[in-house]
Amino acid sequence: MKSKFATKKDISLSSRERLLQLVDKEVIIKILDAFTKVTGLTANIVDVKGHSIFSKKDAQKNCEFCQMIWKMEKQKGIRRCVGAYERAGKQAAIFDEPYIFRCPAGLIEWAAPIIFDEEHLGTVICGQVLMWEPEEFFWIELEEMNRILTDDFNTLFEAAKKLQVISGDKVQGAASMLYVIANYIIKTGWTNLHHKKEIELQQLLLNEEIQTRKTLEDKLNSQSLNFFLEKEKALIGKIKLRDLDECRKIFKVILADVFSSIGEDKLMVIKGRVYELVVVISRACVEAGVDIEKSMRFNANLLQEFNNCYSIRELNIVSTSLFERYLDEIQKHSKSKNRAAVEGIKGFIRNNFEKNNSLEEIAESVYLSPFYVSRIFKESQNMTVMDYVTKVKLTEAKKMLSNPRYKIEEIAVSLGYSNGSYFSKVFRRNEGMTPTQFRQNL
Repeated sequence: MKSKFATKKDISLSSRERLLQLVDKEVIIKILDAFTKVTGLTANIVDVKGHSIFSKKDAQKNCEFCQMIWKMEKQKGIRRCVGAYERAGKQAAIFDEPYIFRCPAGLIEWAAPIIFDEEHLGTVICGQVLMWEPEEFFWIELEEMNRILTDDFNTLFEAAKKLQVISGDKVQGAASMLYVIANYIIKTGWTNLHHKKEIELQQLLLNEEIQTRKTLEDKLNSQSLNFFLEKEKALIGKIKLRDLDECRKIFKVILADVFSSIGEDKLMVIKGRVYELVVVISRACVEAGVDIEKSMRFNANLLQEFNNCYSIRELNIVSTSLFERYLDEIQKHSKSKNRAAVEGIKGFIRNNFEKNNSLEEIAESVYLSPFYVSRIFKESQNMTVMDYVTKVKLTEAKKMLSNPRYKIEEIAVSLGYSNGSYFSKVFRRNEGMTPTQFRQNL
């Protein structure tokens, strides 16, 4: 899923830059260091080209064998390891799971892909181990694999004898662990980045609203208090109507008015005005169905958070966050209330299907308007109220048709239809056959 906050600048970043943007490098260094202390295994993160994202100072120290291989490759101008990491990372990304491979020097390593937004950003590389005790064939193979680098294998063999030997299960377990850890960190990093950009967006919108408000004040020379009270009444009205989008718009305008008319040098006055607004909002929300104890907790927490606010920007973030929690509670209550209303409508229809009640009469049974009943019923049941009436009638008709003592005309009248002919048309339109044909197929 693509982030709605992605910008042209974000898109133009390389995978390495995107990776470093999403991860907290200091945190991941600590995690990898802790992993190494527990397992004795070396771990590194490389970009999609196989290059480490860490500086020489931050990178973990490789085993003696690998240090020798890297030094030899550098002298020869060869980049076997980097290429191997690039290929292993691509294989891991294709299947979106850890990929165990043998490096060009002959050791066992594994690659855990780091994937975000369907993009392969990098790979966790871990290993530098053996999965079996070295035997004669291993030394022959090791010599063949590294002949391109050296002709003197004594020191290389001595270093290889110091390598860890771990089981296949432990290799798989370590690979899976790093895969989960790395992608969790990426997800957390994206969440933090998302939150940061959300705050920046809120601040931008607030600044625009404040500027708009100042311009209006200059033109109309209006009194801020009257404006505040008028908008407050409008907000309460929209809360009662559960018009959440309009609530957000009005709340943003009110905050901008408070912030611009008082000034940041009088922060305590602003806090008092905003808290006064929140108290009014909380009462309206309680009337709209929000639990009163939850409302009291919200307001108490707001007071504590206000104590840690030292700027208009912080007040805006805290108060907007609280307002969104209130709107969430209203929405939850509305859904619950709507479910209860729909069940009441269905119950009324099932108990009165033979009376041919109109939509107005059905709506009156749950004390709601016909328009509102039509909307919530269609949203919940994916059919109209009157379609449900027909469904209930035909369900009862099928029961009666299974009893041969009932004539078609009798069934039609008992269900509230004017005559058997009209009943047959309705039945055929919905069931694809006439009542007589249905009875014959029983």
